[in-house]
Amino acid sequence: MNFSVAVYPTASDFESWKALGNAGWGAEDMAPYLRKFHTYTPPSEATAELLDINRYMKTENQGSDGPVPVSLPDVYGEFNKAWDKTFAQLGWQTDADPIQGQNLGAFTSPLTLDAKTGKRGYAAAYYTPEVAARKNLRLLTETTVEHVLLAQEDGDVIARGVQVKSQDNIYQIAAKKEVILCGGSLNTPQLLELSGIGNADLLKSHNIPVIIDNPAVGENLQDHALSTINFEVADNQVSGDIMRNPDVVQALIKLYEETHGGPLSGMPLSMAYLPFVDGKGAVPKEQIDNLLSTHLDNENVPANLRVQYDHLREILLQNDDASSHYLYMPLQLQMNADKTTLSDVLAKILPENYICVLVLNSHPFSRGSVHISSGKSEDKPTYDPNFLSHPLDLEIMARQLQFLDRVVETAPFSTLLKPGKRMPEQAKNLSNLDYAKEIVKERLFTCFHPAGSCAMLPKESGGVVDSELKVYGTKNLRVVDASIFPLEPNGNIQAAVYAVAEKAADLISARS
Repeated sequence: MNFSVAVYPTASDFESWKALGNAGWGAEDMAPYLRKFHTYTPPSEATAELLDINRYMKTENQGSDGPVPVSLPDVYGEFNKAWDKTFAQLGWQTDADPIQGQNLGAFTSPLTLDAKTGKRGYAAAYYTPEVAARKNLRLLTETTVEHVLLAQEDGDVIARGVQVKSQDNIYQIAAKKEVILCGGSLNTPQLLELSGIGNADLLKSHNIPVIIDNPAVGENLQDHALSTINFEVADNQVSGDIMRNPDVVQALIKLYEETHGGPLSGMPLSMAYLPFVDGKGAVPKEQIDNLLSTHLDNENVPANLRVQYDHLREILLQNDDASSHYLYMPLQLQMNADKTTLSDVLAKILPENYICVLVLNSHPFSRGSVHISSGKSEDKPTYDPNFLSHPLDLEIMARQLQFLDRVVETAPFSTLLKPGKRMPEQAKNLSNLDYAKEIVKERLFTCFHPAGSCAMLPKESGGVVDSELKVYGTKNLRVVDASIFPLEPNGNIQAAVYAVAEKAADLISARS
């Protein structure tokens, strides 16, 4: 769910997609789709003033008639206000609207939240009411797709339908025009491989007949790795950690049920997009170039990745483009090697009240994979995010963590915290780069943004689908989900997924 936050990619993200061989997927092409999926409700005057939201977020730029509600509820407080002012003190204040893809500096992203009801807005609830009334929609619950039914016809591979398994039996559903997979970055490659599309050696090892040999299926997997530090709040401040008190929780639940408002109606996050930074600020271009040359200028980079890395290199070298993502969250997070579930991460172990700041590497160089573990649909695929496998990611994240010291030691944000009170305590020595690297590794976690495992790229560059989202080698099989992202974009991927889906809908209807 990613706390319902709608963070928009930068223009350079989509321009990179286009430059990688995908005509029609540039920033100008995708701008209408970022507006098409939602309807924006402006905040109350009090929230708008608190966040100074009208300085950079213009109502006329937002969506006005899309299904998903987007708003800024009355849940923000002094930390959000101080966040914006602190980045301004550090020279990073933006007047650019995030949805237009050019912003650098601090901002508050809207939430996919219905301002009238206080409920989270998402596709199932807000796209489907009208669609559900159509006679051509049939929704099957408690049903698993086992594989796509593929057939050879005049040299083409045709998707004839799908085989599914319900609680009672196994049966087939025929396709009249095409089959569209929307299983996400982890399940879609699994389904392609179960259907005979993937690395021939892998498929044969699981006794799956090879229909299309494409080793790129399940590769190129990317995710935003993050690291975070907790900071104890000053005695006159509160954080979400007060929710450890069951009486407080019950009171807030009652407030929400009666008013559709209060702290439970939205997560008061604040963001910042910055270029490549370290403890001194923006890293000079010469230093970036030297770092990139050390880790990229060798013969060991595969040709398909070299093309992607060239675009990431260009983004990092531009001091007017975002590559670092900072996120304020009003509670403590427990991230270390023995915290393996989200419940562990969100546990309020420390008795004091804390907030945290998350540091994300927007454009990872590391690539993971996801592949079938057997020939059975009920067996989960093997997922390897491969975080920090490329040395540049650790170099970048450690330097980003060093800049975090500047943020929390600058007023007014610093006035809301207890001086020097942070967790882990070892994080007090971030000026030492090697030590910062150890903190990154100790506090590493996923941001739950897996993408790229069925990439929209030329086939010779490791592509699985073309620019019309059709699977290479097939005539009528498409993929529409985050797995088609050729490069991970900035920010939480919810808005990007909606935009891709709206674009895909136009592509499909145009060919019908």
